[in-house]
Amino acid sequence: MIREKLIEDNLISKLAEELKYSYRPDICDRKTLEQNFRKKFENLNRVHLTDSEFNRLLEEITDPDVFVSSKRLRERNTFIREDGTPLQYTLVNIKDWCKNEYEVINQLRINTRNSFQRYDVIILINGLPIVQIELKTLDVSPRRAMQQVVDYKNDSGNGYTNSLLCFMQLFVVSNQSRTYYFTNNNNQHFNFNAEEQFLPVYEWADEKNKKISNLDEFSEVFLAKCKLGKMISQYMVLVASEQKLLIMRPYQIYAVNAIINCIDENRGNGYIWHTTGSGKTLTSFKTSTLLKDNPDIEKCMFVVDRKDLDKQTREEFNKFQDGCVEENTNTESLVRRMLSDDYADKIIVTTIQKLGIALDSNNRNNYQERLLPLKDKRIVFIFDECHRSQFGENHKAIKEFFPKAQLFGFTGTPIFEEMLHIHK
Repeated sequence: MIREKLIEDNLISKLAEELKYSYRPDICDRKTLEQNFRKKFENLNRVHLTDSEFNRLLEEITDPDVFVSSKRLRERNTFIREDGTPLQYTLVNIKDWCKNEYEVINQLRINTRNSFQRYDVIILINGLPIVQIELKTLDVSPRRAMQQVVDYKNDSGNGYTNSLLCFMQLFVVSNQSRTYYFTNNNNQHFNFNAEEQFLPVYEWADEKNKKISNLDEFSEVFLAKCKLGKMISQYMVLVASEQKLLIMRPYQIYAVNAIINCIDENRGNGYIWHTTGSGKTLTSFKTSTLLKDNPDIEKCMFVVDRKDLDKQTREEFNKFQDGCVEENTNTESLVRRMLSDDYADKIIVTTIQKLGIALDSNNRNNYQERLLPLKDKRIVFIFDECHRSQFGENHKAIKEFFPKAQLFGFTGTPIFEEMLHIHK
């Protein structure tokens, strides 16, 4: 039986030699962890802090609330220096996560008055502990490692609440042959049940949904530096209404990437076949937010086919990001938002009925004429339950008025002959 120490050594070798992480055996306790973070922080923000400033910064950013810390990790923040001047800073390179420094440490000890915990392997991004990997031997279930993570977090002196470990985003557990990952969260969203395990716990899978459970293979496809950076920055979602972290399932990520690549290459339309409960709203939300920063796209329209679904979908979107989608109370409001240059109006949730009225050349309010400035713009339409909402006159009107539009449909019950219509 391969010993746990050998599994750990092999993983570190994989990360350092093949995936080009910097292995830092010198980072072994709270002091060395903080010293390393200080160097990374000062280099990134091109600043030199006094010892008292750095200690105060540490105190400000160390927050036991996982959601608060996760927001801080992804945002531009302000620190008031000793002379009263504000320092605008980020903890990592949030524009390009590939350009951060990736390091791996092992057997870190966080000493507190009540605890003397030791962590197997931790991945640092720009000096911050972001991913914790707990390892077991092949004859031990990964559930034991999950329970260990929970025990560590429930320890009254745990480092997750009073050290840089508060920035932990993901946990990976493995016995080499079976590997799982799950998000960090505040206690109300971080429960463990010996039978059910965590909800949710994930195994990685390829595009054909084949599980990638072996730790070595998992490391190649999940822990490669840029892939991990993208996973943290693009495919984790902070649910504002619940103060909770989510990570997208593999098939959701592949769906988002397929749509984004299709738009980037400007090659036609498509549809996503999803089942009930598969997280379609999260997939469409993430697609929309990634498109929001694409300067080539004028608008992203999320189209549903009933008034109640309009409200429901808007509330779902706003659950992920408060206030990101406003209500279109009528067609006039919809048209105004479509013509607006406001960044907040780039994503619009509306019903197919209101969109149909807006594009009706016979409507007495002349909405279609007012929308002429958008006629040759690149607009992306994402249709909810497109087997119901995306055929007949509405489809024809959209294609005729927006010749450069790209249309993507989500459906739980595809009607294949008719679905070909959306590609035309």
